[in-house]
Amino acid sequence: MAKKKVFIISHSHWDREWYMPFEQHHMRLVTLIDNLLDIFKNDPDFDSFHLDGQMIALDDYLEVRPERKAELAAAIQAGKLRIGPFYILQDDFLISPESNVRNMIVGRDEARKWGQEVPLGYFPDTFGNMGQTPQMMELANLKTAAFGRGVTPTGFNNQVSDADYESQYSEMWWQGPDGSKILGLLFANWYSNGNEIPVDPAKAKVFWDQKLADAEKFASTDNLLMMNGVDHQPVQQDVTKAIQVANQLYPDYEFIHSNFPDYLKTVSAELPKDLSTIHGELTSQETDGWYTLANTASSRVYLKQNNTATERLLENQAEPLATMAYPAKDYPHDRLRYAWKLLLQNHPHDSICGCSVDEVHREMMTRFAKSQEVGRFVAQDALTTLASKITTSDFAKAAKPFVVVNTTGFVKSGLTEVTVEWDRREFSEAGTIQEQRAALEAELAQLPALTVVNAQGEPVPFRMVKQAVEFHYDLPKDRFRVAYQAIELTLALNVAAMPAFGWKALALQAAEQPVAPIAASQPEPRELSNAYVKVTVATDGSLTVTNRETGRTYHQMLVFEDTGDMGNEYIYRQTADNHAILSTDFPSEVRLVHDDAVGTEVEIVNHMQIPVSADATLEKETHAVVDITQRTAQRSATLKPLDITTRIRLSQDSRQLQFESHLNNEMKDHRVRVRFATDLKTETNATDSIYETVIRPNHPAKNWQNPTNPQHQQAFTSLFDDHDGVTVGNFGLNEYEILPANNTIALTLIRSVGELGDWGYFATPEAQCQGEFTFHYSLELTDGSHQQRVRSYQRAQNVQVPFSVQTTDVHAGTLPAVGSYVSLKTSAFAVTSLKRANQSDGITLRGYNLGHHAETLAVNYHDEQPQAVNFFEEAMPATPVDALAPNEIKTLLFKDSEAK
Repeated sequence: MAKKKVFIISHSHWDREWYMPFEQHHMRLVTLIDNLLDIFKNDPDFDSFHLDGQMIALDDYLEVRPERKAELAAAIQAGKLRIGPFYILQDDFLISPESNVRNMIVGRDEARKWGQEVPLGYFPDTFGNMGQTPQMMELANLKTAAFGRGVTPTGFNNQVSDADYESQYSEMWWQGPDGSKILGLLFANWYSNGNEIPVDPAKAKVFWDQKLADAEKFASTDNLLMMNGVDHQPVQQDVTKAIQVANQLYPDYEFIHSNFPDYLKTVSAELPKDLSTIHGELTSQETDGWYTLANTASSRVYLKQNNTATERLLENQAEPLATMAYPAKDYPHDRLRYAWKLLLQNHPHDSICGCSVDEVHREMMTRFAKSQEVGRFVAQDALTTLASKITTSDFAKAAKPFVVVNTTGFVKSGLTEVTVEWDRREFSEAGTIQEQRAALEAELAQLPALTVVNAQGEPVPFRMVKQAVEFHYDLPKDRFRVAYQAIELTLALNVAAMPAFGWKALALQAAEQPVAPIAASQPEPRELSNAYVKVTVATDGSLTVTNRETGRTYHQMLVFEDTGDMGNEYIYRQTADNHAILSTDFPSEVRLVHDDAVGTEVEIVNHMQIPVSADATLEKETHAVVDITQRTAQRSATLKPLDITTRIRLSQDSRQLQFESHLNNEMKDHRVRVRFATDLKTETNATDSIYETVIRPNHPAKNWQNPTNPQHQQAFTSLFDDHDGVTVGNFGLNEYEILPANNTIALTLIRSVGELGDWGYFATPEAQCQGEFTFHYSLELTDGSHQQRVRSYQRAQNVQVPFSVQTTDVHAGTLPAVGSYVSLKTSAFAVTSLKRANQSDGITLRGYNLGHHAETLAVNYHDEQPQAVNFFEEAMPATPVDALAPNEIKTLLFKDSEAK
């Protein structure tokens, strides 16, 4: 009888930063790799070491040990150090679809500089796995994914009644919503099941009796995987001796020190026919619900807001603008790659999830800032270049033109602001700086009546926001800086129906005739309305919202809820009082801010009183490392005011209500949410996830014990029936819950806790999130139809991306005053990337099916015929370019027409 094989893979799961600051972990990483390089020289039986699937470890090591680069390269070439395929080990759900892809692209590119990457999608400790993983792995040439969470193993003697989230084996097929299928490997006994193998025969016998039984309980073949390592584990230097002992003790087994490529080849050849097939996202749906770690979506919300801002800047502004502005030879690949790497360094699961010590997250804010500055530099230079190419010569010579650009993949409408320079005085001109300023202030006081017009001379409604004399400077590319003072006029205007990747030239100029002030049409401060929606502020401060197309009225919308939180950075746990404080139980104030042709804006201030913190019991329980399910803390009896100020904006031609809420968080140990009661009769919700609009049940499984059912989201979540629907969008607010009462959408704004959690007590006072916070979110009502729902999803994504606006002068150009770079006619194609190709002079356009129906895909770029490619821009000749299947991710590569 053939021996069973035990594949022992040495590794160390390397959280780059977590319960210690980055540099503390960094120094230990240096020691780990130093030791590895020595072992590779001295132990010929040591097969290899798996470097945790992330390339950034090499960068980190070489920052300290650049002199060992040649040794490192030799070890990789010899197969001793197994690298890749990713740049970092990310959290799937809290970063954008495109960020997930860039992690794969950067990782593979970095790995190819050294040798060959490990052909394995590696997700050992991701806090839930995205449903599109199978399709994404296929588009990255990966046939297998290994993961540690999300699936319940039952053992090969147990029948699996529903294979969606259960598997009798640790090996299974994983099928995505589009039908893509890959091999899934579950670390059923965790990725440390072979850690610290004893050399002593007596101890080894006890160890292996247990470990072999545990592995055989779930293995589908006679090939057993043992992971020799765990979090930040130093390499076991005597592992080959331990393997020799094991081979002596167990003659029916062959213990080998091995690697993933060899293990995958062997196990794939021997898979049984009765493997289970699991489907879609894996978020531990079939558990008691306590340790899904989904509440990391609301931990340190400022990280999520900054991450969303940085992603939108790089994906939806800097890259599209650079693509539209420059020929291929001038595209700033290097600068953008640098910005992306900075951003990706914030995406490991213990980083972006907000579940590390305070020092970690302080350093993250610096990385966000650095990445954003690079993105702004690239975007501004590209926008200036693009504006210089757009014809503005149709405007009067004295006009002040500016260009508005829509850098999203959908038609976009909405409010934008532009600051126009009306006149300036450079420091080098005659007179003192103070005299120049006085002249400008005098000119400002005598401004003529102004108007904004388009290239045809038609007026565009606007609102004057600010008039001032300000100091600035220019940095010309060919000479010294130019300091000046200028009259600056900041305008707000509502831009309507801008095509995808389109632009429009407008201008501010003196009006030929006096301009009458725009009279308020709705002086009543408690009401906003247009042709699509009517909103009334009720006496309790909530909103009553009517869909004028369907006649459906919704009550108790925009209700703020505050509850105590005795949990940690991973898990929300309501304090034992089990009481929710609602804004509707307190006074509120309402005032009309604006009501004109640009739009209506109403401000509501909700005056709440909430406890200052939890009671003293919580401190005792956290220090004693009491499990959150066993805690008994309640809230303090001392109350303090919490004022929440919300601006509600509605344009005359918009279906979408936009909200901006502001608060000063001076309290601790609590959570604030905003609730939208729908009363819709539906059992599921549709939510923006990673390359899919995922359909999730509103109610958890029968074995769920957690009183809450938190879920991840990207830009929106939606409830609907056959006649009506509600879509709530957000910006960097990644946690929501569907409350059973009235099918209420509850959007988490902020969560304040004082400890990291997990395996010990780590104080995190900065996770209490004290200080000023502003939150942006939206509401749109639909008739429940697929078409209206998809358009509401588009607008929820679109509102995350501001218009790009650039002032310019009156000049001729190579581009018309109104135009678009790419024409898109498929409404459900959600574009996630428009950029110059990495491997050619062409451009790539990537997106996915936002709905669940097959669509005809119509994209036009200079009448070029595109080809379908994978994430690495490799041709996929069998994939049609004119069709979009349900849940399909598609990348199109166009030749560069300018290269003809």
